[in-house]
Amino acid sequence: MTIDLAQFALIFVCLAMGGVLKGATGAGAPILAVPALAMVFDVKFAVVVMLMPNLLTNMWQGWLFRAHRLPSAFVWSFALAGGAGALIGTFMLASFSPAILSMIVAAAVLFYVLLRIGKPNWKIAYPFAERLSIPAGMIAGMLQGSSGISAPVSITFLNAIRLERPFFISTISVFFAVMTALQIASLGYVGILSWKGLAISLAAMAPILAFMPVGSALARRFSKETFDRAILILLSLLSVKLIYEALFS
Repeated sequence: MTIDLAQFALIFVCLAMGGVLKGATGAGAPILAVPALAMVFDVKFAVVVMLMPNLLTNMWQGWLFRAHRLPSAFVWSFALAGGAGALIGTFMLASFSPAILSMIVAAAVLFYVLLRIGKPNWKIAYPFAERLSIPAGMIAGMLQGSSGISAPVSITFLNAIRLERPFFISTISVFFAVMTALQIASLGYVGILSWKGLAISLAAMAPILAFMPVGSALARRFSKETFDRAILILLSLLSVKLIYEALFS
């Protein structure tokens, strides 16, 4: 794939948007960057671009918050189930048409938006969450592998347990790091990930890191409710655009 200057600029803007969201909320760069990239290019390209940012930032966060770990049985069952799901999702990514993949991305994002609006205070008791860790991890991994977005399940699931911030970051970081490592291997196996794609993904770290302080500044300037509302509106518009293009292009 040859990238011209205009396309490079669009990639930069999409990744910068993801960096703004991560800087403002501490997580969720793919939930904004992937649909934006998929709308401009395609889902496979979007998935590849976000690989190294997902892997490296979560390995670093996992190390920083290593002292705040939930019981290993929960963390590793959730993470390894996510990795298994990502392998299945990768074969879906390789097999499905671009239109179907766009619909999967749009559906995942819309589900996330609707859940945020309709069930903002949804809660799961920890003992029940332990029993849900494997199916939740598997479903989140399949979404990650096929669409590059697991947040509708992974982040929503952990948020519902009402974990304190250090435990949340530690758990989600292990989950993303394990899942993405297996995803990288499987994408290489099916021929979607090339050395060039890996280099582009590594370079994608730059705009995300550069614009995270912008997100932090916006979060301080505006109320959390205002910022959340703006993000949900933007995600809804991106999803509608993806659905329209998938159906009518």
